Amino acid sequence: MSKRLKSVNIIYLISAILLIGLISGCSSKNSKATKESSTSSEKASFNNITPEEANKRLESEKGIILLDVRTKEEYESGHIKGSMLIPVDNLKAEAENKLKDKDSPIFVYCRSGNRSVTAANILVNLGYKNVHNLGGINNWPYEVVR
Repeated sequence: MSKRLKSVNIIYLISAILLIGLISGCSSKNSKATKESSTSSEKASFNNITPEEANKRLESEKGIILLDVRTKEEYESGHIKGSMLIPVDNLKAEAENKLKDKDSPIFVYCRSGNRSVTAANILVNLGYKNVHNLGGINNWPYEVVR
């Protein structure tokens, strides 16, 4: 093999090593950014609350917002006393007008628990800090208003 060919091979080898190092460096930076963003989204979350704990707190604390996210028809067929209706489909548009204090505890419920999870996520994404998923009224063992 000629000297010139050896020099070219060495240059290619060095270039390949530098390129791999550069790609690896970018990759780890992206992983870090992903971890940081997932960590910050984990900070902004909601808690689940049992009907028993919710009932106890509703009886003993003031300022809790009890939010029903079902349809108007479902709400009228039976709801938890003192609850406010904002259907989940209207929540993004109506929340900031109807739920002024983003630090107030909000207990969210629906019929079975699916829409309440969606609603809790919407509220957290809108900046509400004290959101609790109560789940479904189907699991509420206490009196409802009919």
